[in-house]
Amino acid sequence: MRHETFRLTASDGLQLSGQVWIPSGQTKASVCLIHGLGEHCGRYVHVADAFNRAGVAVTAFDLRGHGKSEGRRGHAAGFEPLMDDIGLLLDHARSLSPDVPLILFGHSLGGSLVLHYGLKTKNAVNAIIASSPLLRLAFEPPVWQLEMLKTLNRFHVNLLIPSRIEAAALSRDPATIEAYKTDPLNHGRISPALAADMLEAGKWNLENAAALTLPVLLMHGSADRITSCDASREFAENSGENCTLKIWPGLFHELHNEPEKQGVIDFTVRWIKQFK
Repeated sequence: MRHETFRLTASDGLQLSGQVWIPSGQTKASVCLIHGLGEHCGRYVHVADAFNRAGVAVTAFDLRGHGKSEGRRGHAAGFEPLMDDIGLLLDHARSLSPDVPLILFGHSLGGSLVLHYGLKTKNAVNAIIASSPLLRLAFEPPVWQLEMLKTLNRFHVNLLIPSRIEAAALSRDPATIEAYKTDPLNHGRISPALAADMLEAGKWNLENAAALTLPVLLMHGSADRITSCDASREFAENSGENCTLKIWPGLFHELHNEPEKQGVIDFTVRWIKQFK
């Protein structure tokens, strides 16, 4: 395996920090990985290692306002700048591993982003993998919180609010929870602009799932307390035969960090191998 870091310059000049993991043998496919809210791509090294052993290259970056990338923590001016950033990442991955299938893989917020990208751009990639996508929250926020969020966003209030991600709901593995809490690159903030667009984009994805033209692997843990497993079932039902739905009984939000993670990763690798 060859590991390298890189920087991409976004359309508004922000510097985005990325990493790539290249298999030591022949590259059979290439995956672009989009992480979730408040974390960074460095938390996926074990996933990249497993993919590399199967001949799959992995290219990832820290979303703007996350990890080692520039930008206010937890802020993006909606989904559109993030769509542009993902396009840059895909171009970089193609330059590193041309002429192989290109798959867009996102977790949580990243899962919603990759589904949104696939619905908006149609055939820009060969396939999409969405893990625990944020189509809806697993809980219903109080009405007053939603109204406050809309008001803050409407008046472009330049302020960060707590994202309130429950660390204990990420995984049933205590070591994963401890590592998450002590990782200085993680944060618990989000801007009203990103929060509002995140919820609206999830709703839009569900409403437009029938327009899906790409193969999608959609995975969710039945015990996820952060993002809605039922919303993933709804997306799969609306999108028809293009979507492969895999529900993992009893698993929490971060499927790739659960005690059963090897089975999750192996299942994902087998699905990727169909694209040659």
